[in-house]
Amino acid sequence: MLLGVNIDHIATLRNARGGVEPSVEKAAEIAEENGASSVTTHLREDRRHIKDEDVYSLISKLKTRLNLEMAMAEDIQKIALDIKPYSICLVPEKRQEITTEGGLDVAGQLDKVTEFIKPLLDKGIIVSLFIDPDEEQVKASAKTGAQFIELHTGTYSECYGYEEEEQEFQKLKKSAELAQSLGLQVNAGHGLNYENVHRMHEIQGLQELNIGHSIISRAVFTGLPEAVSKMNSLIK
Repeated sequence: MLLGVNIDHIATLRNARGGVEPSVEKAAEIAEENGASSVTTHLREDRRHIKDEDVYSLISKLKTRLNLEMAMAEDIQKIALDIKPYSICLVPEKRQEITTEGGLDVAGQLDKVTEFIKPLLDKGIIVSLFIDPDEEQVKASAKTGAQFIELHTGTYSECYGYEEEEQEFQKLKKSAELAQSLGLQVNAGHGLNYENVHRMHEIQGLQELNIGHSIISRAVFTGLPEAVSKMNSLIK
């Protein structure tokens, strides 16, 4: 498996004072140097952390891949078409949420999702859909033309160590198997940390894990190079 490092909360810290520190670009550089196969940023509609200028700067400086998380917003679609990141991950978005609260309802808006991602696919951008581990959502995702899904591991992560853990883990495993049988490639992420990430090795065919909050939290105490390197060693 590969490690994608989400650096959104570097921007959160920077924006708390309104200055330029800590540097999003420097964080991306450190992540690259310590084993990240990609750098993920979520350009939210409210721009609460990553800003437009951040993604333009990153796309010009990154040596590895930029994965741009985004909602179905026309202005952000235009930015994606302009910078042409290696990949985008389409996510649901609510203005008042603290973090992404669940997967995209692809089944309930199949035509809308298919239409929205078509220009991105036409530009050669790899498209991933962030969905809950649900059979209906997996089957719908396979109909859109997207090459990837990213399975929402948040519920599994919350249940880790409790009796519901195995049930939630099996949902992830079965969804990954179904997706691959339908020709989709599979990533996973949300809530994964240094304690629960090891079970992802039990899911055959996972391409990449996208992890942010846990890495940045550890980095407060150990430094970003160690935090990225440690997570990378765990998923290898």
